[in-house]
Amino acid sequence: MVRESLQGVLEGLAAPMSLYRAEGEGRVRCVACGHRCLIPEGRAGICRVRFNRGGVLYGPWGYVAGLQNDPIEKKPFYHALPGARALSFGMLGCSFHCSFCNNWVSSQALKDPRAGTEVFPVSAVEVVQRAREIGAPIVASTYNEPLITTEWAIEVFRAAKAAGLRTAYVSNGMNTDEAVAALRPHLDLYKIDLKCFEDRHYRRLGGTLQKVLDGTQRVYRAGLWLEVVTLVIPGFNDGDDELRGVAGFLAELSPDIPWHVIAFYPDYKMTDTPRTPVSTLLRAYEIGRAAGLRFVYPGNVGWQVGGRESTWCPHCGALLVERHGAITTGYHLQDGRCLQCQAAIPGVWHSAESLAATAPGGGGLRGRGARPVYV
Repeated sequence: MVRESLQGVLEGLAAPMSLYRAEGEGRVRCVACGHRCLIPEGRAGICRVRFNRGGVLYGPWGYVAGLQNDPIEKKPFYHALPGARALSFGMLGCSFHCSFCNNWVSSQALKDPRAGTEVFPVSAVEVVQRAREIGAPIVASTYNEPLITTEWAIEVFRAAKAAGLRTAYVSNGMNTDEAVAALRPHLDLYKIDLKCFEDRHYRRLGGTLQKVLDGTQRVYRAGLWLEVVTLVIPGFNDGDDELRGVAGFLAELSPDIPWHVIAFYPDYKMTDTPRTPVSTLLRAYEIGRAAGLRFVYPGNVGWQVGGRESTWCPHCGALLVERHGAITTGYHLQDGRCLQCQAAIPGVWHSAESLAATAPGGGGLRGRGARPVYV
């Protein structure tokens, strides 16, 4: 699709947003993400998809650029209904410009001449109907940065909640007080990419370290179920100091936050960077455990991490959730507790009803009774 025609299509699939304030002289201040763009009349913010039309902030509405039935482990969430399916929807645009993005065709639309993809008009009710048809108990906003499409996500999530479904964000974490407050009544699960622990590296990606750390703390303190991912990239963020920085920050916030350290594969503008060795992921795993994190998951390398992708009881060592790669093959919890020692395990777990409605790793849960357990 030609860039100019895509721009026109997106301007037609837009609606007035709520996450902004008027700043006078026709300008608006967007408060959906940490950039807090001040946008003059006729201009767009850094994301290119939120724009000022007549002193009103407009943004994406009523379409998807991707709609897919994914395992929840792919997001990745490991402590949220293991083995369940998540109907994942995405739009276009991002507040960052990461050179290693594997969703760049969607996220960098309107920024990179090579990017851009077809979009499909759809209603929030239709998205949720599709989730129910496939038996997915979770609806996830993902593929591009969901913060810049928060108002549309809330519309979808309202319909999802009315249908008894869980909701999830897969985000870069550079959020705001206003966005988290708007999302909180409608959102259950929040995954954050904590990409590195040096501000100079974050600025290369289009953000700042402190704003992402603040956003991570904000999500945790809002009571949303939080999991954190670090894509470990050779020569970028794979040094011990950076990994210790991430692990130490998370452990101080809560030792029960799952930390996923996953392998990089060459993509987008980093096709000459080698893939991450398994040994690097195992080193990151040991750093996380040494920092006090109870749940560290090396991943994206198949079955090469010796059972570390599974969840083990931090109290008695029993196997709780068995995984091969990101596929859940065994589930040994009851009401969020270890079957062996009865310790409560942090997460959002299956009820007996929802567990009976699915096979581990398989085709979707139909129950609605997952119980959050926070300790």
